[in-house]
Parts: sequence; structure tokens; C-alpha cells
Amino acid sequence: MAGRGPAPKQPGRRARANKDPVPLRVIHAEPVAQPELPDSYEWPARTQAWWRMWAESPLSREFTQTDWDFLLDTAVLHAQFWSGDTKVAPELRLRVAKFGATPEDRARLRITFAQADEAEDRRPAQPSARERRGGLKALPEAK
Repeated sequence: MAGRGPAPKQPGRRARANKDPVPLRVIHAEPVAQPELPDSYEWPARTQAWWRMWAESPLSREFTQTDWDFLLDTAVLHAQFWSGDTKVAPELRLRVAKFGATPEDRARLRITFAQADEAEDRRPAQPSARERRGGLKALPEAK
């Protein structure tokens, strides 16, 4: 896949601390509820289940109207795919990736679920190599 590449490193692990050339622009946007699938279209059962899955996803809690509109257009492609039109598969894959549908997509978008962070915090600390091996001392050479 051209243009994808590996996921970016965490800022603390980078060798250089260059600042981003363009500062992040922060805007206030209100999340909106998921719209219903329009009745004017015959939606396959698989697409209806896919749409419900997005409603229940923690990723969608912050979706704005434009996000839902884009995802609704994507639902049309999803319906075409599940109705047998496999030519839409590449576009469907690209559109769904923009929303962080797979672990790879979320890594690329720098999205992590809070449960992963909490599990990491609960994991017992690993002892250092020095603590595991105790006070090792060099032995005198045998003659």
C-alpha cells in the first residue's frame, strides 16, 4: 500500500524533538447523535448491523454531523459490497480506515482505548536486571 508506512513513534521515543511545522488548530465541535439509515434505500442486514456497530462504538461518541454524513455515504458502499458489487471494496476499505475501524487504523491515527492504558497501569512493575540477578560479583580467575 503506497503512502501508508509504519505507524509514527511516540513523541518520547523519537531521536529528535523537532516541533510540528504547522501548529495544531483546536476548534470546538459538538458531537451529534447517529442518524437513522434512510428508508429510501434497501439496506442489507449486514449493513444494518454494521451501522448499529458504529452507534455502539466508543469511537463514534465524538462524531460530528460531517462525520456521520461521510459514514452514511460509506454505508451506501457497504450495502453495495454486501449486495455483491465487490468493485467498491477498495473505496470502502479506505473510507472505513479513516474512522479507525481496525487496530492498524487506530495505531496510524494515534488512537488507543483507555482500557489498554488502565491495563498497562495495573500490570506489576518488572524488576530490573540488577534486581533479578542480585548482587553478582566477578570470581577470581582460576589458575
